[in-house]
Amino acid sequence: MTKTSQIPGFYKLPLNERLKLVREFAGLSDEEVRLLRKEGALKLEQADRMIENVIGTVGLPLGIATNFLINGKDHLIPMAIEEPSVVAAASNAAKMARKKGGFKTGSSEPLMIGQVQIVEVKNTTKAKADILARKAEIIGLANEQDPVLVKLGGGVKDLEVRVLETSMGPMVVVHLIVDVRDAMGANAVNTMCEAVSPLLERITGGKARLRIISNLTALRLVKAEAVFSKEVLGGEEVVDGVVQAYALAAADPYRCATHNKGVMNGVVAVALATGNDTRALESGAHSFAAMRGRYQPLTSWRKTKEGDLFGRIELPAAVGIIGGATASNPTARVCLKILGVKSARELGEVMACVGLANNLAAVRAIVAEGIQRGHLKLHAKNIAIMAGATGDLADRVAEQMVKEKKIRVDRAKEILQEFQK
Repeated sequence: MTKTSQIPGFYKLPLNERLKLVREFAGLSDEEVRLLRKEGALKLEQADRMIENVIGTVGLPLGIATNFLINGKDHLIPMAIEEPSVVAAASNAAKMARKKGGFKTGSSEPLMIGQVQIVEVKNTTKAKADILARKAEIIGLANEQDPVLVKLGGGVKDLEVRVLETSMGPMVVVHLIVDVRDAMGANAVNTMCEAVSPLLERITGGKARLRIISNLTALRLVKAEAVFSKEVLGGEEVVDGVVQAYALAAADPYRCATHNKGVMNGVVAVALATGNDTRALESGAHSFAAMRGRYQPLTSWRKTKEGDLFGRIELPAAVGIIGGATASNPTARVCLKILGVKSARELGEVMACVGLANNLAAVRAIVAEGIQRGHLKLHAKNIAIMAGATGDLADRVAEQMVKEKKIRVDRAKEILQEFQK
């Protein structure tokens, strides 16, 4: 049977039915299903080995975005997030993208940059030339630190030298360009930087200070694009509205910050679900957005000659499917299995699609009906629960608040008391 991520009415199904469908789609085992059903699946003894001073764990809702067709393949997307409407928005945008063939993606090699800062260099021009003259030796020393990575086809592929003028005088900065394969790569790159630092000091006569990976992963990019027909979006006026909203984001950093936040809603939710470093992703994305001297949108939108909407996204994606929390968190491993990705590059491409989908959904909602209409329907349920409503009562209280357009805790308590009577 052909697997499809198109599951009409998925959000209406009882939780157990949703989980059953995901199990069948991803081929999950009984133990993997138990992990997803179990509150606090990350055991305390596991958490105690992940970070310091552990006293417990924090849970987040784990949802599934449906309808994603990426390079002709159907995907169900695990997303861990506390904000209402993000999962629904991604699913809806992915559904709209399917009419024109879904998402098409691409990515560069998984290259990370390790930086070694060298200070107190008397002749920076000579130091740069001397480093480049011994490039092969430096790369060889770095690669000795991780023979397994080299055997897999990774390791240091190149070396660059920059001379920078700073407030503390001129500095030499050496970049190790490292192919980290299917890892995020921070540990491997940092180890290499530290290993070559004494040699760089001897070559330059300077002192090595910082020896660490850069989170501006401008060599490790993912991209995705999709066409959305004007009919499914709500007409050419909506298409024009999205393009005009993009134009504002490109011209105004105040709008651009919110525009890119909508992108990262999707990217970070997938990163959390799969145990990836959300801070590195955020830092890299926003730094990349400002690389050309002005903070710019991570997505671009234009109207096609047929009147449809074409969207494109490009951003760094320092993600991994091995090592780190991805390996130590059992729920993250199950999420990767649900995704069905086979490489870190593919995972990054999926994140790009989700980011593009969430950006489109948010901007379309703003220009077509206002962001609050759909958002508040879901937010009302949280307010109802805060007021003490449970089960079906929470849904009924939320529906009444939406009908009245009064989504407040005090009103939720009043409605709850009325229903309880």
